Amino acid sequence: MSVFSSSIRRIARFSMLALGVVFAGSIAAQSSDQLVAERMKPIGEVCLAGQACAGGAAPMVLAQAATAEFSAAAQYTQSCAMCHTPGVAGAPRLDNAAEWAARVAAKGRDTIVQNAITGINAMPPRGMCMTCTDENMAALVDYMLSQGQ
Repeated sequence: MSVFSSSIRRIARFSMLALGVVFAGSIAAQSSDQLVAERMKPIGEVCLAGQACAGGAAPMVLAQAATAEFSAAAQYTQSCAMCHTPGVAGAPRLDNAAEWAARVAAKGRDTIVQNAITGINAMPPRGMCMTCTDENMAALVDYMLSQGQ
């Protein structure tokens, strides 16, 4: 009977060891899942201006253009100058009156404004001004047309 009880003890010890390994593995997996969830949680939230955020935090202003008065000259320098000053990829140069006059004669101002809004050729929609409204885009086109005269 001692051989039998010795075998039972070995089986019991092995079972306890296996159970301990499984239990420790599940704890490690749970803490790993918690760590992944912690790393993937949002770092902030999007709120509309003038409305309280769901978490109670004050809304953060992402674009100065949303709160400040629009300046076509300042926005041109920030968003348009990189292509329209040197004439990159066929963009009409700011100071080239003949090129602007030819575009206005061929397409008309409204089409030029619409192209600035929707994008044309290498120019992406709204150029590089992601915060500009349609009215802002029209003001930018008018600014560029006035500078080219």
